[in-house]
Amino acid sequence: MNWETVIGLEIHAQLATRSKIFSGSPTAFGAEPNTQANLVDLGYPGVLPVLNAEAVRMAIRFGVATGAKVARRSVFARKNYFYPDLPKGYQISQYERPVVEDGSLDIVLDDGTRKTIGITRAHLEEDAGKSLHEDFHGLSGIDLNRAGTPLLEIVSEPELRSAREAVAYMKKIHTLVRYLDICDGNMQEGSFRCDANVSVRPVGQAEFGTRAEIKNLNSFRFVERAINYEIERQIELIEGGGTVVQETRLYDPDKGETRPMRSKEEANDYRYFPDPDLLPLAIEEATIDEVRRSMPELPDEKARRFVREHGLSDYDAGVLTASKELAQYYETVVAELGSQAKLAANWVMGDLAGALNRDNLDVTQSRVSAGSLAGLLTRIVDDTISGKIAKEVFEAMWSEGRDADAIIEAKGLKQITDTSAIERAIEDVMSRNPGQLAEYRSGKDKLFGFFVGQVMKATGGKANPGQLNELLKRKLSG
Repeated sequence: MNWETVIGLEIHAQLATRSKIFSGSPTAFGAEPNTQANLVDLGYPGVLPVLNAEAVRMAIRFGVATGAKVARRSVFARKNYFYPDLPKGYQISQYERPVVEDGSLDIVLDDGTRKTIGITRAHLEEDAGKSLHEDFHGLSGIDLNRAGTPLLEIVSEPELRSAREAVAYMKKIHTLVRYLDICDGNMQEGSFRCDANVSVRPVGQAEFGTRAEIKNLNSFRFVERAINYEIERQIELIEGGGTVVQETRLYDPDKGETRPMRSKEEANDYRYFPDPDLLPLAIEEATIDEVRRSMPELPDEKARRFVREHGLSDYDAGVLTASKELAQYYETVVAELGSQAKLAANWVMGDLAGALNRDNLDVTQSRVSAGSLAGLLTRIVDDTISGKIAKEVFEAMWSEGRDADAIIEAKGLKQITDTSAIERAIEDVMSRNPGQLAEYRSGKDKLFGFFVGQVMKATGGKANPGQLNELLKRKLSG
């Protein structure tokens, strides 16, 4: 039987506010356990939550960016459940009336086509604390620093049909929230994570299959692996005569498998009801207009501009705008170089990206600044060095921290552009290789590459390639 996968993602983006969503406690990462939770976060009797206005503005920014409806009136609800790291016994969230609804986002598939994924809703809520299971000798510790941290939960329509599509969508959301400056996107610190709802159904069937929810996936690689495992598990289970149980599962990256965590709760299990301590959230049209006027250039807009202004392909523009910092780096190189946008793109996506990946660095940690890379590319453009030598210079810049001119001068790497010097080198190579010369002149054109290599070797790789090719053709033709 042919199977179709149905996937929906619930992405939790920690909003980049300095204080929590309902209290003045700080949200900085890495503090000692239980040092950033006050009486509101701890759920003490008699304390009242106060909504963080900046968290609301950030939610509006996301709604505007995704073409969604920003609710003029939304309601906070209590989601009731017991867990040791939930001190109040309930989580303040939004249920029937979220702040953002009916948005969409385009993703690019492997074949280059675009697919629009609907965003059902994005609602504000508080995070729970964290259970710590290491170093407690059979016990668990509770750290409530995260309790009350503001989250925007972004729920997609079940329109993703493969793990690759899910990763593409998650990466696009990750890029967007960072462009909007509403989330730092740090997955290792828990600022950006997702739950994946996965089901399968026979191709052509309209009804959805029974879904399993995979909780707390905090890397793109884990998302892809967990979903692929779950797809195979469900298909094997059904084809073996079993049935899929609706449940919550965890992904074990060490074993590369998902395992049951608990039976899947439905909304009625949580006994949602409007929070009596919080008034409905009323957003005025003027506030939305103010946010709209302050919106930055978004990733898709920037990519279209790169195509239009710099003559890049859609692919190159997409790669260069995948992060705000990479796009800024590229534009700085182009601005300082003055032209040669494609040359700059090739180097940023090629040698620079390779060095960053090799050393596991972000572009903001690059050992070669945008200005320094522009200086190197200038020396290619003005024929001071060849593209091949430039790669050697770049590696030296990366490891030594010096600029291109200093390295070129110190290593004597300037390109030979003196016509007479190149001619002498060609004549010397021809005189030392009479057999190959005769074969070339008898019609073996492939030997041209041999002579290029020999002249380059004789000049230490410094002969200007364009001049060399032109002069060599003339000399070899006799």
